[in-house]
This record gives sequence, C-alpha cells and structure tokens, in this order.
Amino acid sequence: MKPGSRDVKHTILISGLELEELQRFTGWMAESFGLDGRIAGYRGKRPIGLYRWDIECLQDVISLALKDPEEYPDHSTPGYIALRGLYERVRRLCAEAFDEPYTPDETIPD
Repeated sequence: MKPGSRDVKHTILISGLELEELQRFTGWMAESFGLDGRIAGYRGKRPIGLYRWDIECLQDVISLALKDPEEYPDHSTPGYIALRGLYERVRRLCAEAFDEPYTPDETIPD
C-alpha cells in the first residue's frame, strides 16, 4: 500500500525483549503490506516509522498473541509482561494516529 500525501508516519522505538517477542509473531502479519518483513528485519536501533494501518495491524496481532493461552499460558513471564507493555504503547500511538482519546484495554489480562 502506498501512502497518500496526507498520511502521517508515526515513530516508535521497539527494542530488547519487546522486539524479540514481537518478532515471534511476524507470521501473523502476513496480510500487512510488508509490515511483517519490516518487523522481522528491524533491529531496534532507531525508531521505526509506521502508518495508521501498520499501527492497527500491530495492535491486533499483539492483542491476539496476548489472549492466546498456547502462546502465553503464564501471564507472569518476562515475555508476556514485555509484550503487554508494548501493546499499551502501541495503543497510545494508535489513539494518537487516529486523533482519539487513549483508554487502557481491560480485555487483556494482566
């Protein structure tokens, strides 16, 4: 998908365990117009630029991963906690991208 003249790129730095956990789910981003390859090749050294549709895709993929009992049977693991933190940061970025108020997601267990 090619961005239009009014599409704004938003940046976020994802590194460390957050990035490792996110990269486990790039296969879940198959219909994301190249986002899967960008995340797979991302090294977390600089902020990554994302458009609104990329941010929505990340939010959906992370939400599905956090709710999947096969992926995270124990919600106290460092990987789950890191991905949960990234999920909230992505939700804030999504709210900003769509010019909406941010509200925490109560459907994702802590």
